[in-house]
Amino acid sequence: MKIKIVSIPVDNQDKALEFYTKKLNFVKKIDIPVGDGNRWLTLVSDEEQDGPELLLEPSPKNFEPAKTYQKALFDAGIPYTQFNVSDVQKEYDRLISLDVTFTVKPTEMGTAKIAVFNDTCGNHIQIVEIL
Repeated sequence: MKIKIVSIPVDNQDKALEFYTKKLNFVKKIDIPVGDGNRWLTLVSDEEQDGPELLLEPSPKNFEPAKTYQKALFDAGIPYTQFNVSDVQKEYDRLISLDVTFTVKPTEMGTAKIAVFNDTCGNHIQIVEIL
């Protein structure tokens, strides 16, 4: 068993595609219309293009409980998911220069350093560096 696709709810797939490719440097992998303005839209890391895909899931637009869950996590400041980086401070500085808003600045927590930003699509995302 292995992980192939991980989904993240987004309130607008076009806006999410722009943010995740232009600011986070993900690469579009699959983009297929599935009806009602929704797409099967996956991205991969530019550092691991054969690795797991990130599905930009339009569930908050189509399923009220998904919208409620996403909003509850966001309002509580809880990251929906996390991405590993080699240097949190370097990535924080790069994303700040691209006008990404952070809710948690780089912070050491035991054997990891973390930071949390707003993906502008309804989620907080945590970046993690294992120390």
